[in-house]
Amino acid sequence: MGGPTYSVVVGRRDSRTSFQSTANSDLPGFFEDLDAITTKFTNKGFTQREMVALSGAHTVGQARCSTFRDRIYNETNIDSTLATSRQANCPRAQGLPGDRNLAPLDGTPTTFDNNYYQDLTNRRGLLHSDQVLFNGGATDSIVRTYSTDANTFFNDFANAMVKMANLSPLTGTQGEVRINCRIPN
Repeated sequence: MGGPTYSVVVGRRDSRTSFQSTANSDLPGFFEDLDAITTKFTNKGFTQREMVALSGAHTVGQARCSTFRDRIYNETNIDSTLATSRQANCPRAQGLPGDRNLAPLDGTPTTFDNNYYQDLTNRRGLLHSDQVLFNGGATDSIVRTYSTDANTFFNDFANAMVKMANLSPLTGTQGEVRINCRIPN
């Protein structure tokens, strides 16, 4: 997929339980504005620059129609060609089979690159929470830098990932080292 490399600490202990309510309150939602997203990252000790760098993970992958429907039908800070093309595969009405249809998060969804930021500067962010990073606010200059300098993005992303991996690690007998990362032992 490309992108940066960085060291990952092995033997990290994971919790034996998870709480959806904590994830829902601590992780940014696709519908949130810049202030709310910034607050969530700041509460975890991240700077706005680190927040914008970590958001660049959206350079890979896809999103469900239900997460970007409001943006493509109701927002004005979106490229009209993008909105029209996504509307063809994402019905306006909720609850239809198309709710689960997928669309790429950026123009190169299988390559880790800085295209995500280039898309934001052209009002082509698929999720509301992505486009708010470049919408006349405090993070515009960071997005602009990453859109033209992939190496700076890669470096900042790698450093922020290492920092995130070290957030509140479990120690001692707390949690477990997983044999299979996808399931508790």
